[in-house]
Amino acid sequence: MPPSDFAKVDVDDIVEKLTTDEAILLTAGVGFWHTHEIPRLSIPAIKVSDGPNGIRGGHFFMSTPAKCLPSATALGATWDTDLIEEAGLKLLAGEAKLRATPVILAPTCNIQRNPLGGRSFESFSEDPLLSGLIAAAYVKGVQKGGIGSTIKHFVCNDKENDRMGSDSILSERALREIYLMPFMLAQKYAEPWCFMTAYNRVNGTHASENHRLLQGILRDEWKFNGLIMSDWFGTYSIDLSINAGLDLEMPGTNKWRTLDLMNRSIGSRKLTVRAIKERAKKVVELAKRVAQEAPEILDGDDIERTVESDEDKILMRKLAAESIVLLKNDNSLLPLQPQNLKKVAIVGGNAQAIILSGGGSAALKPSYFVSPYQGIVNALPAHVEVTYSEGASTYMEMPTLDFDLTTPTGERGWIGSWYAHENDESMTPMSTPMETQLVDETRIFISTSVPKNITRRWTMKLQGQLKPRDHDCTFEFGLTVSGRAKLFVDGELIIDNWTRQRRGESFFNSGSQEEKGRVDLKAGVRYNILVEFCNVKGPAHGDEDEVVQDSNPGVRLGGAEVRDPDVNMAEAVKLASEADVVIAVVGLNADWETEGYDRKTLALPGRTDELITKLLAANLRTVVVTQSGSSITLPWADSVPAIVHSWYLGNSTGDAIADVLFGKKNPSGKLSLTFPKRLEDVPSHGHFHSESGAIRYGEDLFVGYKHYQHRRISPQFAFGHGLSYTTFAYADLQLSAPVVANSDFNLTATLTVTNTGNVTGSEIVQLYVSMPKTSDVTHPELILRAFRKVRDLVPGASQQVILTLDKYAVSYWEESITKWVVERGEYGVKVGPSSCSLPLEATFVVNRGLEWNGV
Repeated sequence: MPPSDFAKVDVDDIVEKLTTDEAILLTAGVGFWHTHEIPRLSIPAIKVSDGPNGIRGGHFFMSTPAKCLPSATALGATWDTDLIEEAGLKLLAGEAKLRATPVILAPTCNIQRNPLGGRSFESFSEDPLLSGLIAAAYVKGVQKGGIGSTIKHFVCNDKENDRMGSDSILSERALREIYLMPFMLAQKYAEPWCFMTAYNRVNGTHASENHRLLQGILRDEWKFNGLIMSDWFGTYSIDLSINAGLDLEMPGTNKWRTLDLMNRSIGSRKLTVRAIKERAKKVVELAKRVAQEAPEILDGDDIERTVESDEDKILMRKLAAESIVLLKNDNSLLPLQPQNLKKVAIVGGNAQAIILSGGGSAALKPSYFVSPYQGIVNALPAHVEVTYSEGASTYMEMPTLDFDLTTPTGERGWIGSWYAHENDESMTPMSTPMETQLVDETRIFISTSVPKNITRRWTMKLQGQLKPRDHDCTFEFGLTVSGRAKLFVDGELIIDNWTRQRRGESFFNSGSQEEKGRVDLKAGVRYNILVEFCNVKGPAHGDEDEVVQDSNPGVRLGGAEVRDPDVNMAEAVKLASEADVVIAVVGLNADWETEGYDRKTLALPGRTDELITKLLAANLRTVVVTQSGSSITLPWADSVPAIVHSWYLGNSTGDAIADVLFGKKNPSGKLSLTFPKRLEDVPSHGHFHSESGAIRYGEDLFVGYKHYQHRRISPQFAFGHGLSYTTFAYADLQLSAPVVANSDFNLTATLTVTNTGNVTGSEIVQLYVSMPKTSDVTHPELILRAFRKVRDLVPGASQQVILTLDKYAVSYWEESITKWVVERGEYGVKVGPSSCSLPLEATFVVNRGLEWNGV
């Protein structure tokens, strides 16, 4: 029968008919992205694909060009659940269908515990309410489009170093009120089809083996009835994970749940067939749901496609612009008036770079990209002269050469030739390639995308020509590899990352450190580039093992002209001194913020801070645009007149930045996390790292802004902060009488917001609650409990805003009785535009307490 006909099956009947071996097969994936097919019972294979800021499809290597949405921190900065739901429906669900993918691995809604976390950019916020409601909107939109969502990583996956072995040790209150809360809210309001477990331990037990988390909380308390899958290679046992409730092990490469091992576990009574069929049943139920919601995918041709429409591009640009946060705007320097400008200096290492996302699972190949430089140039009239200088480099590894290599026939890219070896264990490649293809990328993460029937050990040769320079120069190459590689230029060995290596953190911690080599280039000359790459990791000092990289092979070639840093900076300063206005675009990129390892500093790279200081000395009309997925330190913030934080904005980066700079878009984004003045002010500083496998959450409940308020520490920019090109007044806060009935709580806050400025603008109203001071329990001073976006308020207009508080707004977790509790007493309410600006205050009294469980 057609795969879509599986929508009509009786799941219990199917599960009853499963043989033990078939049930075992269903509990683990096949390859990297599919569940197991059981043809005898017409159970279709289900394909999944990475999010969270776009749908990459079934390949890391030469993936299908796709829409890259803003990073999760940027989506959180919109504070706009309606817009996020629209993006989920119109962009993400549509992209999933174009990739023949009925289930996406997104969203990530872990907490921004520390901005050094390598994947911080993937999570929405440091606040659990904002995280949970944005996540719920994301899930709702995607699933309205008939695509399943897999919310992740359940739970406390808040850092990257030692992520598979570390133990997140925290109090039950912090676990419940901070780290589980976003998942709880998403389950309450959106009911994701799937949950994905975290890599780490939680209070002693790996998440994928944690019966209390998976069965006790997720299924029994929250009534989740969908599928629970592991993160990729995040399963560490057979019987423990099965019995804890982990339905699906992913991927199907190097898996634990093989027929042999599972049957041996049954024979030793570590597992029962009943438990295995319980896990398999959830996979069958997911297959049925896919057949019901996305039959066209199951019956389709499984070809991945790229389609762009004007409507989609408009929404992408809007989504990016709505997330931008205007941090500072002294003397109304912004918006810039193009008609009054004659010369604009664009400066900074991020201005012309292709920076659209953080790295790792979130990375994808964009179907189009507009750089900040190009977006600004496109927005300026023809009479404005634009000058450019990098000023100071911001890259960690040498920039990729995706647009600097050509084939002999002039196509962009280089030619990759695959060679099987004499046998599976030999290191000798055959003389004739078994497959040849055009490769249009120089960061090549092959993963499992290798030719069929190739030997276990294989070689790939990549050959192209470096585009000629228009002047003589010295060029520096950088070569990183998961496996081993050599770089030749015109036949001369330039880099040997083959014979002996230095272990590094690249390619999900399986790669080498970058090795560099220099070549003197003559103007107008094309140089032949050859990289020889083998998927067997070479020996390193102290580690002589030569390991086959069967799931993580990759090679990365980067390069750039060698320039004297002092000359580079002096050039930028000179251009700044000659311009009417300076736009400096600086920040991080996917090398600094990525899955696989944590950041080591909050500082901007290299000499960036020095560059900004010197630009300001040369021209007081300097606007700084920062790019990062998480917070960064800005030691010059008090001196620079205008600062725009743009996160990672995806395909429409440059257009969205230009829209804000030139006033086409009045900024309305608000920070989804605190920007500290220094690393030492971060709540988890001093106990963020894994010490002998333990990570102690010593800040407890005081995460993010709650810590800064509790310790009376002034941040650089507070959680919820964000300016506009207009001004707003708050007035007339009124609270209804609280109602406690039927195990619930209800209270309505009403206020008026007025646009007191000269242009139309949108404002995000934030309501914070303080718990009773008579309580014997420790509480943060203020907790975000509601927010609402007031859209497009014209000058002089007022709008009434209604915010509803439910039981979540007044509850805390009482460990002694393992329940949520609403205390009797007087509660405070503060309302305003940010966590540090709350002009309206009121109180209400709860006369009858409440205890509850569930959602």
